[in-house]
Amino acid sequence: MTKKKKHTLEFDVDYDYDMIGISSPNNDYRIVWAMNELLNIQLEKGNEDFIIVNSKGEKKSEHPFYQFSDEENYLEMFFIKNKFEAKYLIPENKQIDYFFFLVHNNFYKIPDLINKLKTIPTIHGAYSFDPTN
Repeated sequence: MTKKKKHTLEFDVDYDYDMIGISSPNNDYRIVWAMNELLNIQLEKGNEDFIIVNSKGEKKSEHPFYQFSDEENYLEMFFIKNKFEAKYLIPENKQIDYFFFLVHNNFYKIPDLINKLKTIPTIHGAYSFDPTN
């Protein structure tokens, strides 16, 4: 009987998004309203929750989210609650209340955007995260 050879396929994952963590004691709709006013965008509540599944395809958690598509700048934005029903979207960052994702971002400079977000009185902190970590 011959031994089967094992082949491993390796590839790089392209993380084409920026990620900002937001700390705030306020409800998501209040922060979204303030962000919409400040950034002149229209984040709207998604029809369904954002669902996290494990490697077996079983649902681990679900999180309410808001989304906005800026077709002119080819940019998508997602505002997602980190903790919902005692489960975390990103458990390694339990101190963060919300995550703001900018997909295909060529429009905003993240340090400038963070400084703008910090001017919202209900936001206690905004932090850039590297999605590869």
